[in-house]
Amino acid sequence: MREILICIILGYFFGCFQSSYFIGKIFKKVDIRQHGSGNAGASNTTIVLGWRYGLLVGLIDIFKPIISILIIKYLFIDYVAKDYLYFLMYLNGLFVILGHDFPFFMKFKGGKGTASLVGMLIVIDIRIAIIGVLAIVVITIVSDYIALGTFGLLLSFLISTIFFKYSISCIVISLLITVISVYKHKINIKRIIDRTETGLRQTFKK
Repeated sequence: MREILICIILGYFFGCFQSSYFIGKIFKKVDIRQHGSGNAGASNTTIVLGWRYGLLVGLIDIFKPIISILIIKYLFIDYVAKDYLYFLMYLNGLFVILGHDFPFFMKFKGGKGTASLVGMLIVIDIRIAIIGVLAIVVITIVSDYIALGTFGLLLSFLISTIFFKYSISCIVISLLITVISVYKHKINIKRIIDRTETGLRQTFKK
């Protein structure tokens, strides 16, 4: 129980560091949540401020779960079974994403957690990360929409967790992350249907 609480608290703490919000305020004097899709994340930063700021935010958000999960791994690798350690890392990654999506100091209005999911996968299983990154890159380029690429990442994440025989608890966590992300992308889905969503090619012109 102690290790579970540590995973939850540490993950949420790291997740609450909102790089898009701070960068928007410092460099552009804007609240990123009041523009574009209204979320504080790398994709909306890319759409609103341009790809350079989006890339910076994305890198920071990727490293949040990497650092958090590495701490968890360091703390427990010698004390728990392998399957349980992976569960703890998945759990910690989940709460990094929850902290990113629902930061307490921003009235629980944060980002969507896509970059943080990529970081989580990089540190837990590079195979799943590579498959996921290929999915998001290819689908985004073909469709011109980052949100659709994200759905490819989520689907590959869920399928890969099952395919590589992770425990049922890890599969449940991956399903939960997928559901949360789809919910957070509901505005993007509506805009894609209405043909008002900003495309990748338009974004790179900024």
